[in-house]
Amino acid sequence: MAVHWKLVVDCADPLRLTAFWAEALGYETEDNSVLIERLLGMGAIGDELLTVIDGRKAWIHAAAVRHPGDPVDASTGIGLGRRILFQTVPEPKQGKNRLHMDLHVGPEKRADEVKRLERLGARVLHVVDEPGGSHVTMADPEGNEFCVQ
Repeated sequence: MAVHWKLVVDCADPLRLTAFWAEALGYETEDNSVLIERLLGMGAIGDELLTVIDGRKAWIHAAAVRHPGDPVDASTGIGLGRRILFQTVPEPKQGKNRLHMDLHVGPEKRADEVKRLERLGARVLHVVDEPGGSHVTMADPEGNEFCVQ
């Protein structure tokens, strides 16, 4: 039996990274406002955990992006498929990632995609051109590495 999973990224500013990765991947930002309103109504949470984005309440400590073609739990707004959750942690990023994403756009689109990602806030770390293949290693706005292939 296959295991349901999500990728979790520790970060300083989940709202900033969610905005970046939603644009970078063509994903949608999760809308958890139905869950938040329900929890507020029950008195289970307070406004100190929340912010407002595009007129809806959102968590300040966690935010997620999901593939637009995957199902969503209507009672929570949580994606039920391909999903990346960004959560606040107190310590800064240290060293190279042990896990990273590869964005496969093809060699003919790579240069344009790198420029687009730079406009979104990413930066180029390395351009690799080896006999076995080529790619561009980039960093998102908080320094998390990823490759454009």
